[in-house]
Amino acid sequence: MRFAETPAGRVAYSVIGSGPPVLWSLGWVSHLGLLWESGEHRRFVEALARERTVIRFDKLGCGLSDRARTDFTMDFELAMLEALVAHLGLKRFALFGSCEGGQVAAAYAATHPDELSSLIVYGSCARGRYLASDDVKRSVVALVRAHWGLGSRVLADIWLPEASVELTGAFAQLQRAAATAETAASLLEMFYRFDVADLLPEIRVPTLVAHRQGCRAVRFELGRELAALIPGAQFAALDGRLAPIYAEAVDSAAATLLSFLRDHARHLTPDQAGRAADSITGGPLTAREFQVADLIADGFTNAEIARSLGVSVRTVDAHVDHVRTKLGVRARAQIAVWARLSPSARTR
Repeated sequence: MRFAETPAGRVAYSVIGSGPPVLWSLGWVSHLGLLWESGEHRRFVEALARERTVIRFDKLGCGLSDRARTDFTMDFELAMLEALVAHLGLKRFALFGSCEGGQVAAAYAATHPDELSSLIVYGSCARGRYLASDDVKRSVVALVRAHWGLGSRVLADIWLPEASVELTGAFAQLQRAAATAETAASLLEMFYRFDVADLLPEIRVPTLVAHRQGCRAVRFELGRELAALIPGAQFAALDGRLAPIYAEAVDSAAATLLSFLRDHARHLTPDQAGRAADSITGGPLTAREFQVADLIADGFTNAEIARSLGVSVRTVDAHVDHVRTKLGVRARAQIAVWARLSPSARTR
């Protein structure tokens, strides 16, 4: 677990796997720590991570990120995403957005076309106002604010229809741990308010839109409409009713995403493929510097690296400074991402 400093607060994120990067915006509310304890979520991420570097994050106000938040606008969401991308030093990457994160990802793709190798949107819609009637939307938001315990159970039933009592109970508990009642209600209102329909025709990156056929939270036809508004977008209809992509048919869902990413990679020019694989520019590191970078990626502190390599902390400090200079980065997180993405680093 790592943290990115942004003008609005610290954003928690995690990095797993190797290969070209996929940055995943998890959607409405999330908690990286608790999600990782979910066997199905972990299985889905690990399936992607066998071929890609998967970077997940909690948006500000949620999970392990800073909880203080008063701005619930698209501009704020995009600024937070831009700050995280800059912190990670990503030059070119695939962006994956779920739920309202899909709307943010689509808006980012429309306004940052040169940064993205591809876009994946799951379980989202173009116009949040069509998610439910005005009366239902007002009632759900009011219930979340008035009684978060009851509100979380109602939302769990919407997101996981006909699921077991144990699964819906765990999902309701995750929601409550991920955000306060006020933040959850404000984020839900934000989802209802977002409208990216006018931006979708501007997207020029290869796009996959995936949606569950029996989803109650975001109806299937809304996902299909979103895909139709993006030029050349592929649409994947996934079996099932449970809204989270990891909640059922995990292997099939992961295979759908990986197939799209592989197919796109086969059609990249050599220059595009190089930019996707080496999203952070790397310099000629020494063998010892490669070791240090790899240990940083494993989450070691300088003192722990010194003990592991049998050298002084001052020597490790010097190595880290040299790595920063050669890679042209400032943050340890950027070194970590480079070590996971660079083919030359992975073969050491």
